[in-house]
Amino acid sequence: MTIADPRQLLLDMLEAAIASAQPALCVPPHLPKRPKGRTIVVGGGKASAAMARAVEDAWDGPLEGLVVTQHGYRVACDRIEIVEASHPVPDTAGEAAARRILDLASSAGPDDLVLCLISGGGSALMPLPAAGLTLTDKQAVNRALLRSGATIGEMNCVRKHLSAIKGGRLAAAAAPAEVVTLLISDVPGDSPAVIASGPTVPDPTTFADARAILEKYAIAEPDAAVAHLRAAGEETPKPGDPRLAGGETILVATPQMALEAAASVARRRGVTPVILGDAVEGEAREVAKVHAAIARQVARRGQPSPPPAVLLSGGETTVTVRGKGRGGRNAEFLLALAVALDGAPGIFALAADTDGIDGTEDNAGAVIAPDSLARAAAAGLNAKALLADNDGYGFFAALDDLVITGPTLTNVNDFRAILIQGKD
Repeated sequence: MTIADPRQLLLDMLEAAIASAQPALCVPPHLPKRPKGRTIVVGGGKASAAMARAVEDAWDGPLEGLVVTQHGYRVACDRIEIVEASHPVPDTAGEAAARRILDLASSAGPDDLVLCLISGGGSALMPLPAAGLTLTDKQAVNRALLRSGATIGEMNCVRKHLSAIKGGRLAAAAAPAEVVTLLISDVPGDSPAVIASGPTVPDPTTFADARAILEKYAIAEPDAAVAHLRAAGEETPKPGDPRLAGGETILVATPQMALEAAASVARRRGVTPVILGDAVEGEAREVAKVHAAIARQVARRGQPSPPPAVLLSGGETTVTVRGKGRGGRNAEFLLALAVALDGAPGIFALAADTDGIDGTEDNAGAVIAPDSLARAAAAGLNAKALLADNDGYGFFAALDDLVITGPTLTNVNDFRAILIQGKD
């Protein structure tokens, strides 16, 4: 079976994945009951403003609060203040917003409800440094971690132990109020302790864990951050901490839900979906090699499914930056995939971040086709050299194969789809 427009099918699956995680759809069914006292809404992340709007539209009582989101992700609200800040490297706007969020939570009484709206990106958007540290210290550590190839779990472990709000500290400040957290997951495994560095849930990691991560990636600066981790002062709230005992945490959207929505689109078009996993991690170019091998097995052997089939996966790969090119982890994955497939007939692919931004670029991701390498060569591009320079963006921009969605107002991590056509 030949698919008339493989690229459009891939784009339709991405659209379905993003639509499944829209806050207007997934937030209202999980709202708690009205409290006797105030309802204070706080939170952070790329989806937090849209989540706040969804709360306002569905809530039947008074509201107040503040959430912080990334520049460009603002959604107008009437009662909840929306602040925009920088991501992935934090800025002073995020620091000021995080301080106000902590103050709001601290003002809650026993009859009040603190409703926390948390989504991916929240860790960088709520950068309240621990005592003795500055925002400059946190920015330096953040930049080093982003370039190191560290996993999101590793990065957030370090962030928690340099923070006054993450790792359960926000919920601890709200005690004894009722704390309900609604989460849109952007992390492999959907752990609430990792999403946005878990500001409202117990933290199982320690200062020793954070020190080990910096040592693993040879990060020895800034001095103040390293000294703070060595001093190992007040630990983050741990499981069993009574201040967090009454909290409720609800996952309202996850990468698996997005993959299932995409799978439904494939089935309706006569294509068999094969979900490889919603928590795939690893160096982007190495993950690409594995995906390429599976795609070839489908094409040659009909395993694990005969074509036409689409391999779907989510999660978050990493990129160890060694070159000077432009491009996020999805562009890196796709360029490595194209090199590994080497023009294999009948195989098309799309990879994109569901928040609409691949790394720090203006694209969500890109697409490849069997002729991608040939078109690149005709344009004078060396795919392997560009991959070595971490310049996936440059490769796909030259081919006009970037996928640009703009801010999607949600974030359920990366979406990858590899379409293998059957023979007529």
